[in-house]
Amino acid sequence: MTRIQEPTSRNPVFELKDAGWRTGDLQILAGINLCIWPGERVALVGASGAGKTTLINLLNGSLLPSEGEVRVLGQNMARLSPSARRRVQRRIGTVYQQFHLVDSLRVVHNVNAGHLGHWSLLKAAFSLVWPLEVETAAHALAQVGIPEKLYERTDRLSGGQQQRVALARVLVQNPEAILADEPISNLDPERSREIINLLYRLNRQTGKTLVISLHTIEYAFSHCQRIIGLRQGRILFDAPASEVSPEMVAALYRIQPSGAEDDRAA
Repeated sequence: MTRIQEPTSRNPVFELKDAGWRTGDLQILAGINLCIWPGERVALVGASGAGKTTLINLLNGSLLPSEGEVRVLGQNMARLSPSARRRVQRRIGTVYQQFHLVDSLRVVHNVNAGHLGHWSLLKAAFSLVWPLEVETAAHALAQVGIPEKLYERTDRLSGGQQQRVALARVLVQNPEAILADEPISNLDPERSREIINLLYRLNRQTGKTLVISLHTIEYAFSHCQRIIGLRQGRILFDAPASEVSPEMVAALYRIQPSGAEDDRAA
């Protein structure tokens, strides 16, 4: 096992070398080579089953590669002890398609869940009775545009507001990078636009690296600097948004001929 070393600003946040992941006989990702640098806004695009969610889970350490190497903040995740891996994971925030909020709790408690990687069990339990770090939670909610919802029950919020609570929770965690896995797939077009604009603004204001997987490729062009196209678990292209052509997009989403192997990745 290796010890955690503090990365320098010259290091990539994420670095994958011939990385792949399989479950049983099914290869989900293969031959992934990429570097993502501090402050970048990167979109992962591709059809359902292309491997976007699996790649997000490799980046946040939820999955370890079956082959190759995944480095996060300079650390080879497969060579870290479980406790060292968790320390790296605390520095990466993830926003999921499902919000993973406790509906029966007030918003302040869900936002404070961003502290759980640093709080003791006793402190976390006490905060459920008497909320702690209220000013921090309020500031995070102000950053995502709903400061007035601090003490609202979470189940009374709209879907867009709940996604903002999930983002506020990540801001409280104060990670060095934010991963967003299909964060707008359950929202209507107007709420989707609001959340994408919010993620863009947070990247610009905080300088935190943003990696976002999207079904709506138009947002990748309008809000990201770089687009990575995944097809059947492999990178088809990795280019600045300004250099991604309609032909590249068409190849990314081209339907497989009859009898060809289906996309099965997450």
